[in-house]
Amino acid sequence: MSHPSTLGHTTTLGHTTRLDQGIALDARGIRFEGGPQLVLCASLFYFRLPREQWRARLAQVRASGYTCVDVYLPWNFHETAPGRWSFEGRRDVAAFLDLAQEEGLYVIARPGPYICSEWDGGALPAWLGLDPQLRVRQHEPRFLDRVTAWFDQALPLLAERQYPANGPVIMVQLENELDFFDCEDRTGYLTALRDQAVRHGITVPLIACSGQGDLEGATGDVPGVVPACNFYPDDDSPHIEPEVRRYAELLAERDLPLLITETNRRHRTLRRLLASGASLIAPYLQSSGWNFGYTPSAGNWGRPGNLMSHGYDFGGYVSSTGTERPEYAEAQILARVVETLGPRLALATPTVPNTPVTTDFPTSSSPSALRLDGGGRLLAVPHLGTGAGAGAGAGTAVVNGVPVAVAADSCPLMLVDVPLGPWGHEGTLTLASADLVAAGEGVLVFSSEVPVTVVVGDTRVEIPAPAAGAPGRATAEGLTLVALAPSDAVRLRSTDRNGSVRLDEPAPARQASAPMAVRRARRRADTAPERAAGRHELPPTLESLGVYRGRGTYRTTTDLTGVDELLLVGAADIVDLSVAGRVRPTIAGFGATRRIDVREATGSVDVEAVVEIWGHANFDDARLPALHLGALRGLGTLWTVRETADVSALWEVHGHWAGRPAPLRELGGWSSTRVGLPVTYTREIRTATAAALHLKGVVEPVRVTVADGEPRTDQEAHTVHAEDPWIPLPAGTHRVSVTLPHHPSGGGLRAELLTLDPVTDWTCAAQDDDLLTAFATEAAPGQEVQLPLALAPGEEAWLDVDLPPSHEGLLLRPDGTQIRVTGWAGGECVGRVWVGDRPDFSGGDANVLWIPPGWSGLTLLVRAAAGPEVPELRVLRLESSD
Repeated sequence: MSHPSTLGHTTTLGHTTRLDQGIALDARGIRFEGGPQLVLCASLFYFRLPREQWRARLAQVRASGYTCVDVYLPWNFHETAPGRWSFEGRRDVAAFLDLAQEEGLYVIARPGPYICSEWDGGALPAWLGLDPQLRVRQHEPRFLDRVTAWFDQALPLLAERQYPANGPVIMVQLENELDFFDCEDRTGYLTALRDQAVRHGITVPLIACSGQGDLEGATGDVPGVVPACNFYPDDDSPHIEPEVRRYAELLAERDLPLLITETNRRHRTLRRLLASGASLIAPYLQSSGWNFGYTPSAGNWGRPGNLMSHGYDFGGYVSSTGTERPEYAEAQILARVVETLGPRLALATPTVPNTPVTTDFPTSSSPSALRLDGGGRLLAVPHLGTGAGAGAGAGTAVVNGVPVAVAADSCPLMLVDVPLGPWGHEGTLTLASADLVAAGEGVLVFSSEVPVTVVVGDTRVEIPAPAAGAPGRATAEGLTLVALAPSDAVRLRSTDRNGSVRLDEPAPARQASAPMAVRRARRRADTAPERAAGRHELPPTLESLGVYRGRGTYRTTTDLTGVDELLLVGAADIVDLSVAGRVRPTIAGFGATRRIDVREATGSVDVEAVVEIWGHANFDDARLPALHLGALRGLGTLWTVRETADVSALWEVHGHWAGRPAPLRELGGWSSTRVGLPVTYTREIRTATAAALHLKGVVEPVRVTVADGEPRTDQEAHTVHAEDPWIPLPAGTHRVSVTLPHHPSGGGLRAELLTLDPVTDWTCAAQDDDLLTAFATEAAPGQEVQLPLALAPGEEAWLDVDLPPSHEGLLLRPDGTQIRVTGWAGGECVGRVWVGDRPDFSGGDANVLWIPPGWSGLTLLVRAAAGPEVPELRVLRLESSD
């Protein structure tokens, strides 16, 4: 895509001749390619796209005007089992980087070792958790040894493709948002990662991003590691600018630029960040993709137990299927502004307007401006109205005493007192109320959907709001002023001095095929084989059975005579539990303790559990056991409950002037006028077997210690949350202390003690991703069935489905109730969909499977789950992904 630099001559945003110099960072910005650069960067992940689409997606980013992509390298995508490395096919990251260079894009490479990215385990291999002494993301030798093995594979690929010698890589990120994680020795850990990068010949800047503004927490203040910032504000917040300017000032004190390595995707917000001093703006996931197979993560962002969907899409300017959304045109307009202002913008420094800006619409509480290199200012004036309700429609801002129009839901980048000399005209652009998208000798071109006010010297002109195909024109002080509708501005090829414009032809609209329904399939008689995984006293983790992605089956027989309930502790991720032939509702509690009523079963009964890994936690969350970073998967431990006793009474009270002898009260029953101060309740609990203490009524987290003797301040305390208010107790005598803030209007706590016996003697079978994929993709006879297909809870059906040809791929929506559907095509697991009663999902559309173009064949594994409705696959709905 062409962009005008000097109008009348068409140039491109591709690379110019590279100078033999590296990347320079200082308080004025980023310098490479022989000069200062303001970098617009889109995240684009090779591991979330078919290899056949890499080039087209890279070209699409380049055509948006963005000049860079950031690329995670997921460790566990390349080390598929301990010591087994893969960099072929869709894992050929070197080929992806080379394509990026061919398409004229720079790259910020992010090899972790931890990446987050809502990816399975944040890219940390699942088997790391099998070593109880290995502590992830710590300055700890066992973990660093494994990181060394990964960096020995990944960093040479990056070193060979660094700018300026051989490739597009302009920065390498170490770790990811470490300030979110409880790292004990940040300086030691980041130093070790930095030293490995240096050892492998990385010479471009090493960066580390802060996820919540803690620069030291993200970098350890390690020399040679440049802090960057991730901002995810409310797009409608009026307070974005002063926060961002503060970080620009903090970094300028270190003679560093503000690098925003992740942020929101909305260009109204990105303009506010630019005006606040950012030299790199990298909205996260501008170009969406897919979580194939078993790679999604679990437990994302504040909702314990939610699952990441197959679609990986947070509303970026390119959808998961490659469709360009309205923000794509916004990107092109912003990129034109950046190129038109060039070094003057790249070397600008943040400030605030030197005269008040008043508006009749909601706007920033403290607008930002940039002092442009060579004189003048760029002023961002956000209209935070959305075009409906309060703040609807165009509003009026008064800038330097001049009223100007501002469209709702926009943020024009206005120019104030800018010398026109660099564009071949004597004089000053005193004010321009709209985006300057091109400039040349004798002509300035603006983009706007509302009237444009331009003041050249002392001459003020008003250009009516342009319409598509109908530019507005005016003259002032010998200049031709042109206003284009945004839909024309993105297609601008060149403009003559007289103001005539030439536009590129609009891209042809895609013609989506009509949706259709598939009602026939071939049901295989055989089911996928299991790999025997031995006999075990207690249920082992799936990872210890060699299943890092996939599922396993646990079977035993146990005596339930006199047993009313079972207690399941630590199960994750998805558990279909069958007791005495009855399949229970699917458990997806991520380790939360569950009580299971078995009063209808008696005597010796069979117990079976099919446990599927949806994905390992990508974000450390202490509220549930399986949401700890590095936590393992499996059935956990199943207990029979032998006795239940209420132990809510006879707790000693310590604190709030309670003297000695310690008063006895019910748990939470101490009275005091000092609201919010901590009170500790202590009592002795004796049990002859293993037990579980259940704190009923927990709302806010409480602290619990379990020890012998009097409570001490040095005893290790555990935080008990409402999501899992259980404390395991081994057989013996324990002094349990519960500390909670005094809350006289609260509901109070109750405590019950369950005495337990473990269910033992388990046989296990494993079905990892490789085994399931091999079965799904091999040719197999089948009997034709007509949908709908009814299944009993726990029953499975393997279906081979014929699909119509598609040049753009197909979206498949299983329509049914209480089923989980896993799909394979092109020799790979595509993804999974859960239909019916299910946990929360996040990401993109959780109801579709995408079949990429050219991926032949489709095999579905349909598993029925117990729930409020009868399991049934009604029909398979197909849509074109055009």
